[in-house]
Amino acid sequence: MVANRKEEVAISDSEFVSAPALILRSLTAGPERRAVTTADGVEITVGDFTAATYRLAHELIARGVARGATVTLLTGNTAEALSARYAAGLAGARVVNLYDGMSTPVLAEIVASVDTTVLLVDAERYADAPELLPLIDVPSVLTLGPAPQGIGENVIAAGARRPAQEPAVRIGPDDDLSIRHTGGTTGIPKGILSLHGPYSANLDTPLAGRPGEDPPRLLAATSLAHLAGVLTDMVLQHGGSVVIQRSFDPGKVLAAIERERITDLWLLPPLLYQLLDHPAVGRTDLSSLRRVYYGGCACSPTRVREAIKVFGPVLVSLYGMSEAQKIAVLTPPEHARFGDDGPLPVGRPFPDVEVAIRCADGTDLPTGEQGEVHVRSADLMAGYWKRPDLTAEVMRDGWLHTGDIGYFDTDGYLYLADRVKDLIIVVGGHVYPTEVEELLLTHPAIAQCAVFGVRDAQQAEHVHVAIVPAPGQEPRLDEVRAFVTAKKGRIYAPEAVHLVDAIPLTAVGKPDKKRLREAFADAQAGGA
Repeated sequence: MVANRKEEVAISDSEFVSAPALILRSLTAGPERRAVTTADGVEITVGDFTAATYRLAHELIARGVARGATVTLLTGNTAEALSARYAAGLAGARVVNLYDGMSTPVLAEIVASVDTTVLLVDAERYADAPELLPLIDVPSVLTLGPAPQGIGENVIAAGARRPAQEPAVRIGPDDDLSIRHTGGTTGIPKGILSLHGPYSANLDTPLAGRPGEDPPRLLAATSLAHLAGVLTDMVLQHGGSVVIQRSFDPGKVLAAIERERITDLWLLPPLLYQLLDHPAVGRTDLSSLRRVYYGGCACSPTRVREAIKVFGPVLVSLYGMSEAQKIAVLTPPEHARFGDDGPLPVGRPFPDVEVAIRCADGTDLPTGEQGEVHVRSADLMAGYWKRPDLTAEVMRDGWLHTGDIGYFDTDGYLYLADRVKDLIIVVGGHVYPTEVEELLLTHPAIAQCAVFGVRDAQQAEHVHVAIVPAPGQEPRLDEVRAFVTAKKGRIYAPEAVHLVDAIPLTAVGKPDKKRLREAFADAQAGGA
């Protein structure tokens, strides 16, 4: 089945306005209103934020940053980091974020591979700089504020007398916007090259807002280098404001929702579960919330329905990936139509996105049959940075091969079964970890879980599960195996159960199954 066949409409260079320019121009309509609240509670007005960003852009240009240059950010969740990203875009540079949680040697490889012109460091990452700087050779290292000796010059202070006006740099829709790197803690990740045109067009994507409502107020409780940053751009473009937190802490998130009257929040499913399990959730005023976006990895329908009961009809499922930006959305009213039981779709494809379900030979599959999700839209990446070989593996004839397994129902809703790479091939068939996880989360003794495959010495795969027990519970291997066998079948039953205090997460907040696989590689068929 193929959903949404569309014709692309080109835009000329003379008509094009880049995303940073659009965002900052829209902000200038109300210079005295609040744009950003920092993690320390400092409120920054629109006027101060835009002026600082324009001055930084002019300073970068004066230092040689131009179209085709690369500005790399060693930054955390700060207003300075947000301003730096916009300033580099205004100057015409492509932007690269160095993610917290990656090893220093990997960060050094990324800095070299993207041809970094300038490295900008903010206060949240000053502690990382002494280990990284000896490993890299870049023309200029600058800091976004006062810094310890030896890191670099304070570029904000240096640019204090620059014009507080948008620089006259012509940006075209086919100019490089950013290089986002895939996850991973070892080996250099793939760099996903995005262009200005598709990103700028997406700022007006209607996610789930209502006409005439007050401007949104976003809580950025996850990294601004990922989707929280994209939503920040959209919120600011629509006249809203953003409250920044350094990192995710469920208690602080709940407190901020009540204190700041937050309307919009983005969470990966494991973080959503942490909110649901926090003791303060029942006594927190959540009435300001309009949209709680979730996605990025597999989620439990049981827990999503629990979240709807706790937060109200405000949940929005977003399905996308860095290679394709947006793919599908499930709005709050659509959640309600699927009742209190059964699987939940990730949504219907956005109107300007084509989605096809295909088998391995590229043949379109009928409704209800599982196959790989293929996507075609104007939002697709330009390719993997300096890796045409890897680009050719996933992009063919204008279609992106996502690596996700899914199917459509008769109403055009897209369901995901799992990632192709997470598929566990056991004797007797194929096991999709997500399906087993969804089942296990209905067991009263299991609070959280992650299912993953582990290979033995003969390279045969075995189903393992890491379980966070419910309070006062200690699920046993035989109990878990019997439950899964009775509900789903013997081949799906785990051969090993590992009881853990918490499911480890990657730097972006997804379950770290690679880490689990490595930790329990020697535990075969014997349980925890």
